[in-house]
Amino acid sequence: MSAFLEALRAKLGDAGLLVGGDLSVYERDWRKRYPGRALAVARPASTDEVAAVLKLCHEHRVAVVPQGGNTGLVGGSTPDDSGRQLVLSLSRMKRVRAVDAANASLTAEAGCVLAEAQAAAAAAGLLFPLSLAAEGSCTLGGNLATNAGGTQVLRYGNARELCLGLEVVTASGEVWQGLSGLRKDNTGYDLRDLFIGSEGTLGVITAATMKLYPQPKDRVTALAACGSLEAAVALLGLARERAGDALTGFEVMNRASLALVARELPQLPQPLGAAAWTVLLELSDAESAEHARAVFEGLLEAAVERGSVEDAAIAQNLQQAQAFWHLREAIPLAQAQAGLNIKHDIALPVSAIPGFVAEMDAALAAWLPGAEVIDFGHLGDGNLHYNVQAPPGVAPAEFLAAHEAAINERVYDAVQRRGGSISAEHGIGRLKREELARRKDPVALGLMQAIKKALDPQGLMNPGRVL
Repeated sequence: MSAFLEALRAKLGDAGLLVGGDLSVYERDWRKRYPGRALAVARPASTDEVAAVLKLCHEHRVAVVPQGGNTGLVGGSTPDDSGRQLVLSLSRMKRVRAVDAANASLTAEAGCVLAEAQAAAAAAGLLFPLSLAAEGSCTLGGNLATNAGGTQVLRYGNARELCLGLEVVTASGEVWQGLSGLRKDNTGYDLRDLFIGSEGTLGVITAATMKLYPQPKDRVTALAACGSLEAAVALLGLARERAGDALTGFEVMNRASLALVARELPQLPQPLGAAAWTVLLELSDAESAEHARAVFEGLLEAAVERGSVEDAAIAQNLQQAQAFWHLREAIPLAQAQAGLNIKHDIALPVSAIPGFVAEMDAALAAWLPGAEVIDFGHLGDGNLHYNVQAPPGVAPAEFLAAHEAAINERVYDAVQRRGGSISAEHGIGRLKREELARRKDPVALGLMQAIKKALDPQGLMNPGRVL
């Protein structure tokens, strides 16, 4: 490997190549489930340098693990423990190249932190609506490579729906210049959609052009207490009826998830107490603050009258609205503090969610008494994070070792029976690779394997992930 590393250093310089020393920040995933050992870390500063790296990897048959903010949850962006995989970090490629206000689009490099892309859009008086808890550290390239979702998918769609064009370096080091700002382009296969969600297994996204939207005149945020998940689904229907596209957020949290936050982060206020289900709603109004509040108040009054809502609290200012969102976004942090847990990022038709939760809650209570189900997520788009924690007094690592495989089996069987997906927004990575092979439609899996072989015939792009 010495000749390969010398060639890399000649292309990237000392600042662009890390060899030896403490590389743990690149070698360990956010959940600390997939620690590895890298051959080296390449840190290119331009698309040409990414192309040079991949050409060298192609020539020397060195496997590449693309990495953005390394905030993924499925083990898709860290090396294995062989010491022979090159980590390709996009962290130095972080420029916002352009904001085109007339075209309502933004072009940024793959290492641009999501929050910085949001800020660049806001500085132009526009909105980049992709939003998730890790937005202060996750990057645009990683968001696209995993087709990230987040809190506003209900209104604006996943990362895929927000992307107009890509710049990609292929496995052999060629550069595809596809940074179109066009809404319409019917000139053959949609290569953009091929690379989005591919988790670095087909090529490396180096830049993207993304859709922007008008900034809303005002946002109104509220918490609503519901006595059942069926009531929360009824509230969602009413909110869609009353608010239409103004409904930009509809999150749900079960009692156990907020009890966990109360234990681990007691400084966070919980205005509605211990409701069976707490819904966080947000309306983004194009008219005025007064109109937004009037719509919201009418919606909640109607929901109370119909029995869907037992109690509600409307944020009176931006600080309260941020506190409501922080409560929702604190659940994963509280779980991390409590220890290892069994995570599920599932998608179901909204109509099927109450039945799924009732079935699984009852099954787990009978099978593993005391195990905590931390159930929260984006009910508006059918995405639940149905997580299971060890009973009090049981070591989390021991609980996972003893029960993770069997719990996954039951959860995924119940999801599959209802026409759902085992991955809604986190991707496949290493964590769900075998599940995908077992559960994906065989024809679809065969097409995926054919695409992989065509675009990465040497199998060097993020090997062992997804497929």
